[in-house]
This record gives sequence, C-alpha cells and structure tokens, in this order.
Amino acid sequence: MENPYESTALLNEYLLFHYGSPAEIMPWDFGPRGALHFPARTVAELTDPTPRNRALDLGCAVGRSTFELSRFCGSVTGIDFSRSFIQAAETIRTAGSLAYSSLEEAGRARPLVAALPEGARPDRVQFEPGDAMHLRESLGNFDLVHAANLLCRLSTPEFLLHRLPQLVRSGGTLILTTPCTWLEAYTPPAHWPAGSTFDWLSGVLTPHFELLHRRDMPFVIREHFRKFQWSVALATVWSRK
Repeated sequence: MENPYESTALLNEYLLFHYGSPAEIMPWDFGPRGALHFPARTVAELTDPTPRNRALDLGCAVGRSTFELSRFCGSVTGIDFSRSFIQAAETIRTAGSLAYSSLEEAGRARPLVAALPEGARPDRVQFEPGDAMHLRESLGNFDLVHAANLLCRLSTPEFLLHRLPQLVRSGGTLILTTPCTWLEAYTPPAHWPAGSTFDWLSGVLTPHFELLHRRDMPFVIREHFRKFQWSVALATVWSRK
C-alpha cells in the first residue's frame, strides 16, 4: 500500500502536533486545550518513570514520545513507516531542532521550529524506518513497548498484535492507544474488529498480558488556523505475564 504519510503538509501537521506550544497549536481560548501534547501525555500519563533498560516506540512519527521515553529508559528505538517522519525525528535528535511551517489559511503559513524537549536524552535514542507488521527479527525484546494511534492505520493489525508477546519481556509494560477509526483506506474491513476494539484487543492479548488499566484520552491535531481534528483515543496499559 502506498504510504500516505510522506507529504510535506502531513509532516508539518505532525511536527506541530508533537512539538508545538499551546499557543502555536490552539489560538482559541475556548478550544480543547486539555487535548494538547498527546504524544508527551501518552508517556507521562500512562506509565511511571521507573528506570527501564530498553524501550520501543512503534509508530513514533516525528519522535516526541520517543524523546519522552528517553528520560527514564536507557535505550529507546523509534520506528515509523514514514521515511520523512524518521528523517525529521533524526534531525531533531542530532541538530536539536528543525524548522517547519504551520498552515494559517489559503496559501499563508507561519514559520516555526520544532525543538528537542528539555530533559530528553538524545544519546539514548535511535530512529529507523520500519513496518510495524513486519518488524525485523533482530529487534529483540523490551521492558516497555509504546504504540500510540497505530493499530487502525495498519492493513493487517493482527500481525503486530501476535508479535507483541515476543517484543515485551516478562513483567514488561505495553502501552496501546487508538482512536478506533477503522477506515477502508488503511485497513480492509475483513481485518476490522468484529465487535468493539477493546473486546478485540482483550481477546488477543489476555492470554499473554494482564490489563492494568484503560482510559479515554482526547487529542487534537490542527489542520489550519480554523480547522482541527478532535478525537478521543482508547488507551490501555498491559503487563506481560
């Protein structure tokens, strides 16, 4: 399937989503500000900062959650299918920042800079392109696996779900979030959950994982000055048996 995440417009949207300040993302006082900074919140709100050895960030996009994990994980690998996303994340890792633009309206855009988050440890981070459904066998296993808003963008999400028991060490933590937006453009209907996404996940994961908690997490992606996508992700945290 052709990767839809290689356009400059989407790259800019995701850089803003990951690194933009509240004022840069949401200029309206009455906007849903509690939904901002989702890539950082999935780490801060869904796990504790207990030091871990190895972490994996699947579907890392432009890298914010990967950098957040580096605060307390000795080694973090960020993987994404989009090469432009990975190149952007690697530039931020090595150079400390990356210039981009935010669409205002029509042809007008505002220049912005995505900066390495304060306190992140880029020396602990590595990025690589990869397909979450067909991960290289040499990855090994991890103390923590983070996959935010990835499942409903895979053509065959079962491939990843059945690989997860190999990726997460016994006693390790698995963090999954998904807005449950099942679209034929990404996932053929034959691979959609037959019932609720949560029941589907539980059925596949429970033999190998114990559910620690679930919650609903809002997030907002800005398209331009007057248009935003507000969504609520299903977030689940699991412990490997």
